[in-house]
Amino acid sequence: MTYALQRRVFCGIALAALLPAHAQVAGLGDAINKAGRQRMLSQRMAKAWFGMGQGIQAESARRVLDQSMALFDRQQVELKTFAPAGETRDTYVLLESAWSDYKSLLVGALPSQDKAKAVLDQAGKVLALAHKGTGLFEQQAGKPGAKLVNVAGRQRMLSQRMAQFYLASNWNVDSVASQREISKAREEFVPALELLRNAPEATAEIRQELALADHQWLFFDNALKARVSGAKAANDVFVSSENLLQVMDRVTGMYARVLG
Repeated sequence: MTYALQRRVFCGIALAALLPAHAQVAGLGDAINKAGRQRMLSQRMAKAWFGMGQGIQAESARRVLDQSMALFDRQQVELKTFAPAGETRDTYVLLESAWSDYKSLLVGALPSQDKAKAVLDQAGKVLALAHKGTGLFEQQAGKPGAKLVNVAGRQRMLSQRMAQFYLASNWNVDSVASQREISKAREEFVPALELLRNAPEATAEIRQELALADHQWLFFDNALKARVSGAKAANDVFVSSENLLQVMDRVTGMYARVLG
């Protein structure tokens, strides 16, 4: 399958693949999956916002932002309801406040460079709290498979984080720091794929999806490393990040079902 055909096939269905099959948290595996998805959405929304501001995949970017915000809202309610009293519940109360502040930056006005650094910073605050919540659910599960759900879910986030910072750099927003964050995420992404592939819990179906993830990672990594800048390169990064995200979301769901 050619890259152009992959763009047509994957980009059109990636959004639908991220919609949870049920509207309540079904158990700790599902909680880790959804909590981890909140991490990803924090970065994906910023990516979409930056895309809109630069006219990169403008129609898709607006759809990504709208659907990601609606999904974050829904999962926030589900996770806060499911979270036991104590540190986990407190984390989701704090996340609710950080999310409210983030949402106010994302809506109400067209994206602009003067708000871009604030969007990056608030995306990071939401990410940190969502990551903490994911880790707390992993601890509650108390099973080796819980870590795999967390790691697989974190791969989703890293795909969006790299794309977010690429588009930030492309807009001359904190370019040096953005490139540093891309390199850091890249160094974390590759060994995590190996961990997921070599885990005893990895089924044949999971390994098949991870083989597809390898191919999508090559497309995405090549887009990130392209020695060109501007709209075409940014378009390639946006599309390939969505393709990789779709595959890793399926892998995370598979590991969540193994955990139960």
